[in-house]
Amino acid sequence: MPAPDATANVPARHRIRVGSAPDSWGVWFADDPAQLPWRQFLDEVADAGYEWIELGPYGYLPTDPARLRDETQRRGLTVSAGTVFTALHRGPATWEATWAHVAPVAELTAAMGARHLVVIPSFWRDDKTAEIVEDPELTADQWRHLTSGMERLAREVRERYGLGIVVHPHADTHLDTEAHVERFLDATDASLVPLCLDTGHYAYCGGDSVRLIETYGERIGYLHLKQVDPEVLADVLAKGTAFGPAVRQGVMCEPPRGVPALEPVLAAASRLNADLFAIVEQDMYPCPPDRPLPIARRTRGFLRGCGL
Repeated sequence: MPAPDATANVPARHRIRVGSAPDSWGVWFADDPAQLPWRQFLDEVADAGYEWIELGPYGYLPTDPARLRDETQRRGLTVSAGTVFTALHRGPATWEATWAHVAPVAELTAAMGARHLVVIPSFWRDDKTAEIVEDPELTADQWRHLTSGMERLAREVRERYGLGIVVHPHADTHLDTEAHVERFLDATDASLVPLCLDTGHYAYCGGDSVRLIETYGERIGYLHLKQVDPEVLADVLAKGTAFGPAVRQGVMCEPPRGVPALEPVLAAASRLNADLFAIVEQDMYPCPPDRPLPIARRTRGFLRGCGL
């Protein structure tokens, strides 16, 4: 009788590819004097030991594919995804403006050989001023606009650019809490609209990433790895602080100092036995230019200890 296979029950973490993003270097905008230069980001993300990156805000990295390909390849970097923001809950009248924003990002993303477009719903509270600009709760009609709009976006992006969208629940958007995420997933076509699970944002909004993966595993198409500082989060929630000021307060922290614990999340994701990207995103806007690299190195070392 052959000996039992000792690796039979070991999660398939070799199918998870780890990377980082401009967000972890304090980059939120295409052009902002508070941010470090894009060459420094590329140099340092490679120095920290990552091989995969996201594009970040369109226009931060070079938008000419040939130039960007040269800059990334000579540093041993490959693009995993681009990112867009949408307000599809506002109905069909927003489609032209949405597509005008999406098309150049999708074109560059596809030209770089990536396969994913991360889609973030618009904020109901201004990220800088904390002004409430929309009701935090969608009406039934707005929910229908959101779900049908995302399905339309998924079809268009797939047909025109060969990309798959992954929808990113995010603090201070209409897709945030466990109840909202589950409602969205239950109302959208699983073959069109997978999720980008951001562990930090989901914890920020009270969700359990492990439970989401175990319940909706077939919908998990992409991961953002992030932790929140529970003490800072408690203060943020008590005071109703907006997400932007909360980040400046330090609500997002490097692992393993915060929640959720990433080892159980990665174990649950590995059990899906699916090819996934796990992109580190520690929101730090704004931050001193010498702060991100040491954190990135430590985080990469931590993830190696988790089997990535």
